[in-house]
Amino acid sequence: MLTAYDATSARLSEAADVPMLLVGDTLGMVIQGHTSTIPVTLDQMVYHAGIVTRVTERPLVVGDLPFMTYQVGEEQALISSGRLMQEGGVSAVKLEGGERLAPTIKRIVDAGIPVMAHIGLTPQSVNRFGGFKVQGREAESARQLMQDAIAVQQAGAFAVVLELVPTLLAKAITERLDIPTIGIGAGVHTDGQVQVFHDILGLFDDFVPRHTHRYAEIGEQMRSAIGEYVADVTDRTFPTAQNAFSMQEGVLAQVLAEKEEVPHTGLADD
Repeated sequence: MLTAYDATSARLSEAADVPMLLVGDTLGMVIQGHTSTIPVTLDQMVYHAGIVTRVTERPLVVGDLPFMTYQVGEEQALISSGRLMQEGGVSAVKLEGGERLAPTIKRIVDAGIPVMAHIGLTPQSVNRFGGFKVQGREAESARQLMQDAIAVQQAGAFAVVLELVPTLLAKAITERLDIPTIGIGAGVHTDGQVQVFHDILGLFDDFVPRHTHRYAEIGEQMRSAIGEYVADVTDRTFPTAQNAFSMQEGVLAQVLAEKEEVPHTGLADD
């Protein structure tokens, strides 16, 4: 699974046979320039989801429920999920939280909306965690994550994301569950992996998460290409004749030879 926030990332991912696309609230950081996902609104998620679903056919598109669009209560969560599906066109929604959110997951699933759960490091709770830190290293937190995973499965989630969870714990959770686990910073033993589109392509270099692998340095290539464009325009080596369009010189000469006439506007001052 890869994140997709726009038509370009969605089309490229589909062409590469990515089976699942996540319209993630990480767009707050990747696209909008925020330091967390918290400022992202439901309207923004619906907008970006609509773009992705409009230009793709094969991948399963999952949409994130953003901060404070499902935490207030089950009714709010159901309405928010309905909007993402009806207006954004997604086939499933994702929400952050484990055992505590199980009743909410069940309510959404009972309404006919597939839910992907998300446990471990949940970015919307980053302030509570004190930063983007690995979860489940101690016995108590590991035990809770196991309970969270079982609870979301029993509530009807069709899959669960494990983020920043130790490899051994992610393996144990995966073996315990019947539903697929999708890891991000959770090791190789999960059933699938999710990564941020911009991370694996090197589209920015201010921070490289440990859990990702750069398969290309597209950002550097883009900077180089843009620099060449600026230089060519400055030196007037672009555009060339191949990039321009012609007309008969006689037509232009006729236009230039004609006496300019001031158009009559019909106003009293004319």
